[in-house]
Amino acid sequence: MLNGVGGRTIAEAKERMTYHEALAWGRYIDRYGSLHAGRRLEAGSALVALQTHRLGGGTAEMIDFMPHELRRGVSLERAMNEWR
Repeated sequence: MLNGVGGRTIAEAKERMTYHEALAWGRYIDRYGSLHAGRRLEAGSALVALQTHRLGGGTAEMIDFMPHELRRGVSLERAMNEWR
């Protein structure tokens, strides 16, 4: 498991981690993002790409530069622009 959190294997983590501790980790991930180093690197690179894109007048969103991240719906502004 990640840095020994809960144990060395998923089975050990399931045995050792309490329900409340799992909820706390879930809240942490919701607030700060993935614990996966690759995803964090991807998010940082996407932020740089987005800033560069916006300097050129682009209207893309950060998720457009993150190929491994799942899209969760569409923003209201983007939907209205696309449906016109």
